[in-house]
Amino acid sequence: MSVAGAAAFTDPPEPVLETERLSLRHLDVSDADFILTLLNEPSFLHYIGDRQVRSIDDAVGYILKGPAASYRQHGFGLDLVQLKSDGSKIGICGLIQRDYLPHPDIGYAFLQSYCSKGYGVEAAAGVLQHARLVLGLPRVLAITSDENIASIRVLEKIGLGFENHFEQPGYPNPSRLYSVDFDRTHHLPQHAHHAAQ
Repeated sequence: MSVAGAAAFTDPPEPVLETERLSLRHLDVSDADFILTLLNEPSFLHYIGDRQVRSIDDAVGYILKGPAASYRQHGFGLDLVQLKSDGSKIGICGLIQRDYLPHPDIGYAFLQSYCSKGYGVEAAAGVLQHARLVLGLPRVLAITSDENIASIRVLEKIGLGFENHFEQPGYPNPSRLYSVDFDRTHHLPQHAHHAAQ
């Protein structure tokens, strides 16, 4: 039996946080089929990059070496985003600690069929609230490209401000760096509701 086959016997983790319409929980190897689909969406490949995930076992490796390792090391990582109404898996959203940035940055990606419905703003706002109130982080960053207008709009709506362009390893063009300092912010993003303790 492959590593992916063994995943069917594990129960998904409990939610990390919830918003009005969404539930976010840690990714588990049982989510490999969804990750395989998401990471090969045209928008993911174009704006975020090719992670060379071409099979279920590749997706399991991505989860274990990326998000799962981050949960253990940092206490946070990219989480699965599901609809509370029917449990549909629609995207990922969470915090990433990169070795070339001093603070974690917020990342997100959604299936194309669930874009333009406000889910990105709602999930990202919930993650920011969780970062401030539960994780106690003083500052969160974000990275996007000049051409990713949809991502820029999400960051602006949840209260992050543009800082500068910088050379991000692995990308040919300069990336846009955004940030929010919680000690200078006196209110939470309006789309955030509550974080599960």
